[in-house]
Amino acid sequence: MQRFVSPLSTIGPDYYKYYLLDTLSVNGQPCVDLGFVPFNSETWGFTGHLYVTLGSTFFIQKAVLNVPKNINLNFVSQMTIEQTFERTPDNTRIITKDDISVHFKLNEKSKGMYARRMNIYSNHSFSEPDAGEALIFKESALVITLKEAYRQPDEFWTSIRPEEAVRKNPNSVGQLMVRLRSVPAFYITEKVLTTLISGYIPTHRDPLKSKFEFGPMNSTFNGNAIEGARFRVGGTTTTAFSKRLFFDGYMAYGTKDEKLKYDALIEYSFNDRKEFRKEYPVNSIRFEYMYDINKLGQNYMYTGKDNMMLAIRRQKDTRATYLRQAELTYYHEHYNGIAYGAVVRNFREYATKYAEFNHINTDCTLTPLDHYDMTQLEVKFRYAKNEKFYQTRNTRIPITFDALIFNFNHVMAQKDFLGSSYNYHRTDIGMQKRFWFSVFGYLDIITKAGKVWTPVPYPLLILPNANITYTIQPETYTNMNVMEFINDEYASWDLTYYMNGNLLNRLPVIKKLQWREVFCFRGLWGNLTEKNNPITGASGLYLFPNNSYTMGKPPYMEASAGIENIFKFLRIDYTWRLNYRNHPASKQVASAVPCDYHSKTYQKLLSFAGADLNLCLNQQAVNKD
Repeated sequence: MQRFVSPLSTIGPDYYKYYLLDTLSVNGQPCVDLGFVPFNSETWGFTGHLYVTLGSTFFIQKAVLNVPKNINLNFVSQMTIEQTFERTPDNTRIITKDDISVHFKLNEKSKGMYARRMNIYSNHSFSEPDAGEALIFKESALVITLKEAYRQPDEFWTSIRPEEAVRKNPNSVGQLMVRLRSVPAFYITEKVLTTLISGYIPTHRDPLKSKFEFGPMNSTFNGNAIEGARFRVGGTTTTAFSKRLFFDGYMAYGTKDEKLKYDALIEYSFNDRKEFRKEYPVNSIRFEYMYDINKLGQNYMYTGKDNMMLAIRRQKDTRATYLRQAELTYYHEHYNGIAYGAVVRNFREYATKYAEFNHINTDCTLTPLDHYDMTQLEVKFRYAKNEKFYQTRNTRIPITFDALIFNFNHVMAQKDFLGSSYNYHRTDIGMQKRFWFSVFGYLDIITKAGKVWTPVPYPLLILPNANITYTIQPETYTNMNVMEFINDEYASWDLTYYMNGNLLNRLPVIKKLQWREVFCFRGLWGNLTEKNNPITGASGLYLFPNNSYTMGKPPYMEASAGIENIFKFLRIDYTWRLNYRNHPASKQVASAVPCDYHSKTYQKLLSFAGADLNLCLNQQAVNKD
């Protein structure tokens, strides 16, 4: 989503050139035609006309906005916005018509496609509502839509459409799509793109009547070092089956570990769903039972864990366990931006040879464990007033981060209660916001902080999100290895600045490519307190895996510079790791090894600390220390 500088903006005189062109009549009112063009025709601005009344109020009767020909706007060769306004007796400004015409082209040589959307507003009323109407205004929804409003027969639209709309655009979208689908190439392309974008294949020729759909298709095949090739099949019921009751799940199989994984979910919504189970606002209770691989330190929050795009990695993702989990969740979203929920979670996590559970005993010996159990209660709170996003079946793609979004989570567990192996308390808070700099782009800020308050094994500690794929993933660290750092308290930030081509648009030849600049700076301050550091010899903890480190005083930081809009869809970043290249701070931890650890434990702890193991250590030397 991009923003244009308004000709009425406070910075308009610094961005536009204005011309008094003529006087004319608009809707019976004498007006001045005020023309305007941006100083730089390749930046985010308009050309057009403002028709201002000659009275003392300078009321804008009509506005016509055009997109400059050379603007860096994908696939749009021409766009015109025409708006007319009306002034009420109490000086309220109301819009009466909003007419948008767009000409799309893949490139300059193609024929392209023309689209038009015209909204006509009439019968405005500012009178007090009667008793029946007053109930509608008590609804908290910003927009109230009647049931089946978008599924009316053609006769309804013929009778209700304004005369001007029928005259200027006699054909409906439905009629246009019938004509387009009669072309085999368009029909096949539409089916393929719909499957790729939605990720699901309906089981009925008419998608509105399909009660069950297979998918998501982008998770059908994947792979990792533990499972080898991973094959997955799944599906979900739709609103054609029930508007309130939903079933969802999948089965997966790995050719290397030869284990069958599965997930089954049943959810009941307390309000009717129009299209998707997860559509806004959610007010539901669900139960989910799952057995699958658990990738430690890899939590991609903006895509599915089995997305095929994540299959190509820069290193082996062996840091994983197996997880058997049951969850009972209630979640409620309100139109005012407040959302809250609670999760009762019972799980058993199994060790693997890549993520061993070596329990540290009171006598400083190690006992390998096969698993541990937990029963947790998690409470959630979220505030995101006026948040805007695009709703898909499984995810919500943010349109803007203009709204301040605040998150709060707390997880708790009591040892021996319903099988829990440990006491556990963890708190996380987070905020995110977008700041616009007018023609100079915008900055997205995401900050988080959290703390584990109790001594627990390393799988329950804070494992930063490491991105070991070649895809760009927000809120992950591109140059960090999986479980490279283990913390029990942290504070993180993720800053992304989009310049919208303000630099590249001024370079000869380069500006024709319509590339845009992106700059990122992210980091994490983390700390591991003594109660959770196995190097101190605290009993009940698990020995950390090899090549895991504690973090020193400086935070981990990385920066990147990138170019987006390559071929209209591709983005490439080059990322620098700014510190912790040799982990100098963590090597000092080796001196804290307790003296009564036997040599094998001592060597493992030195490996955890990052020290060189090519040392002449023996049992006598350790005992002598």
